[in-house]
Amino acid sequence: MEPKDYTVARIEGEYAYLKDDATGDELFIALYLLPEGTDVGTRLHYEMFEYTIR
Repeated sequence: MEPKDYTVARIEGEYAYLKDDATGDELFIALYLLPEGTDVGTRLHYEMFEYTIR
């Protein structure tokens, strides 16, 4: 899987909606899978099945 960049669009309860920076598509993911400190507007990098804050 190729690396991708996302921005956290919104958080609802225990889930976050990530917006793909390249395509604008949204991804729904459990918040516990994201790095500590993730909040609305956080930019994330996804590579090798891991999210990191950019």
